[in-house]
Amino acid sequence: MDEGSRYVSITGLRLNHWRHWPRFAWHASRSMKQARAAEGCLSAEARSIGGMFYTVSLWQNERAMRRFLYQGAHGKAARDFDNFATGLTAGFAADAAPAWDEVPGVLKERGS
Repeated sequence: MDEGSRYVSITGLRLNHWRHWPRFAWHASRSMKQARAAEGCLSAEARSIGGMFYTVSLWQNERAMRRFLYQGAHGKAARDFDNFATGLTAGFAADAAPAWDEVPGVLKERGS
């Protein structure tokens, strides 16, 4: 993916145990609603692929994404994350988000 004027954020997580599903679903729905309404968010989508839960969001710039990151519902989810899941995140400049069939590979390559 080429460098660009927008900022892409990708997360991928796996629940530590199926019993954490209600907690994850509660955090995920509230966080997605917050992201879609956040200033500077151009798109935010989620999908499950191969047992991993992925989110892909496109932002006007990194600063907009970082303003969202630790606020509100997403901030609460981030603080609770280690209690129910493991995962990776990646963020990078690009003109567009990757296609869903590319997301697992992009996260594996760029994630930490």
